[in-house]
Amino acid sequence: MTYLKLEVTMEKSVVLVIGFWLLLLGNGVQSHRQDKKHQSLPRDQSYRTGYHFQPPKNWMNDPNGPMYYKGVYHLFYQYNPYAAVWGNITWAHSISYDLVNWINLDIALSPGDPFDINGCWSGSTTFLSGEKPVILYTGSDTMNRQVQNLAEPKNLSDPLLRKWVKSSHNPLMSPVDGIDPKNFRDPTTAWQGPDGFWRVLVGNEMDGHGRALLYRSQDFITWSQSKEPIHSSTRTGMWECPDFYPVSIDGKNGVETSSLDKFTKHVLKASFDNSDHYVLGNYTAVTDKFLVDTDFLDNGSDLQYDYGNFYASKTFFDSDKKRRILWGWILESDNTTDDVKKGWSGLQSIPRTILLSKTGKQLIQWPVEEIEKQRTIKVSFENKELKRGSVLEVSGITASQADVEVFFSLSSLKEAELMDPSWVNPKLLCSQKTTSVQTNVGPFGILVLASKDLTEQTAIFFRVFRSEDNYVVLMCSDQSRSSVEEGPQKTIYGAFIDIDPLNEKISLRSLIDHSIVESFGGEGRACITARVYPKLAIDNQAYLYAFNNGTLDVNISTLNAWSMKDAQIVSSTKRRKPNLN
Repeated sequence: MTYLKLEVTMEKSVVLVIGFWLLLLGNGVQSHRQDKKHQSLPRDQSYRTGYHFQPPKNWMNDPNGPMYYKGVYHLFYQYNPYAAVWGNITWAHSISYDLVNWINLDIALSPGDPFDINGCWSGSTTFLSGEKPVILYTGSDTMNRQVQNLAEPKNLSDPLLRKWVKSSHNPLMSPVDGIDPKNFRDPTTAWQGPDGFWRVLVGNEMDGHGRALLYRSQDFITWSQSKEPIHSSTRTGMWECPDFYPVSIDGKNGVETSSLDKFTKHVLKASFDNSDHYVLGNYTAVTDKFLVDTDFLDNGSDLQYDYGNFYASKTFFDSDKKRRILWGWILESDNTTDDVKKGWSGLQSIPRTILLSKTGKQLIQWPVEEIEKQRTIKVSFENKELKRGSVLEVSGITASQADVEVFFSLSSLKEAELMDPSWVNPKLLCSQKTTSVQTNVGPFGILVLASKDLTEQTAIFFRVFRSEDNYVVLMCSDQSRSSVEEGPQKTIYGAFIDIDPLNEKISLRSLIDHSIVESFGGEGRACITARVYPKLAIDNQAYLYAFNNGTLDVNISTLNAWSMKDAQIVSSTKRRKPNLN
């Protein structure tokens, strides 16, 4: 058992906390789907997840300051303690030993000082010398200006870091010299250059263009703005929640944020247009110059973490397992009235590892390995032929809470439909070529959260097109038939995947959890997350199918599907209301 191993290696204080965690579980703590009475939520909670992280109730948005400290994973997040709508924003705080099961602690940061009286907004954590974690966050001050503030742990010997103290020097960075005070937020994790100075980026917009402002400090208190942003774009608006970190060129392990290893590339991520976009490039620490390989939205390039519902993400370096982990906020796709009715809004994605692809042209994402411990009942089969127009039920698991992985192989691609050069927008192409539109190679894939008669279904599928010198693989996530209800958004998402279908199988992994479907195509080369709200295909009335509506047969080389057990998400104490006066 993992906890027994931890007892051998961790210091005494952590062992006591683990004992507390086991005590909670031993006393029959329920999952956050089951614990309706404690949550004071409405009875009908069909859309509440089983193994994704979400607070007991109310509003949640951006993940903030995730980190690994003294054997404990920490996740802070934007939270409204009073309602299922945005407002009264605090930093809520939860801890875990495995990134799956969580203990909710008291709120870490609450509005109450002149520099954050109107909200403690997004930010990051950084480890200073001596492995001291600190928080940089945006505060909305008495004049509703956005300023950057510092908070420090009250007790470093507490591995849970339950108490945080705001610096008497706040605010550390203010919107001066023409910086728009309404568009100056979300400081990154800081990194240290060869000169010993710390660097941090802050999201900004100037004249309608997105920028990442660069600041430097020797003592982490007094910061000076660089004359030039580390990067900017004339093709985008405001950059929210920027992130800047190195990735290893060999792609084997994650890299610590301040690493200056020459065998790395740097990632600059910016959240805009309701998506998380990124660019790759080379960062020179001595001059603080960042030269991108291909810029944001340049020449049709559009690298995104996720081509679906995924925003305001944040990464951290896991020093224990030498990996970089990504969290993302998954918004609701219904309306505010529905959110208030069900008593909550917002999820966090399953944490994902990030590596640079072998080609060096994009990132690869994959669910953390710990989530596989939630797998229970398994069904599998191999070498199953999907004839034209066939639909194959995958039975024997709980289809509303499942993990599905499938590999498709194609015997011939000579008859694949010719790719039109004007088809440059995969989302638009998926909207035009839904599951009902038949081509030679595709659509084929899976139908999740489907009703028995397929009246409701969310389709994740592929098509293969032929161009002059190669093949193009299109991945789609189609929510157009996800619910018989009229209210929810039913967006269709799409992405092109860098796969050679002649020489490799087309793979798909989907994590299904009642109202969220996270899909990973091409072993993580393209990710699409969807929120769906079926009326018929809920709980034990949800079904899973594989299908092929192309004219050519498709072979399922391997399909594995598991029921997923609930995560345990519990509260250590009853939340105290923050001081908002």
